Amino acid sequence: MQRTQFGDRACSIARTLDLIGEPWTPLILRDVMVGIRRFDQIQTELGISRKVLTERLKWLVECGVLERSEYSARPRRYEYVLTERGVDLCDVLIAMARFGDRWLDGGAGPPVLYRHRPCGNVAPAGPRCEHCDQPVHADSIDVLPGPGAAPAAAVSPAVSPAD
Repeated sequence: MQRTQFGDRACSIARTLDLIGEPWTPLILRDVMVGIRRFDQIQTELGISRKVLTERLKWLVECGVLERSEYSARPRRYEYVLTERGVDLCDVLIAMARFGDRWLDGGAGPPVLYRHRPCGNVAPAGPRCEHCDQPVHADSIDVLPGPGAAPAAAVSPAVSPAD
């Protein structure tokens, strides 16, 4: 099925949806944001096909959201890291998490909590830290398991997006 293209529209939301509107893309970005950066790790975490993951990662690199970083020369292996553009885009994911935590948690509580590194406090997802009132960005948080986390949560304690 051909996906509708929104990139040429004179609308910032439509252009952003053109970049991340396919359902796997925000989940891949979420994984990279919390420190799951290697192809096999992402594939295992998401249960996504290798073909689809390859296509999505290639797209995100082409769009300047991720870059490949070699972590092994023999055999040659890469991991994916957020670019400045990618960090900004992950701020959108934090806003989505805030909505999901508030309206879609089914009473279990948020699956992850965010420690704002500049002040050290744990706070719900949001554009500003409720403790120090400073902006919260994807590169200034550590992600911790929350009360609504699955029993075998993939996000380990104190995962730092900047690691």
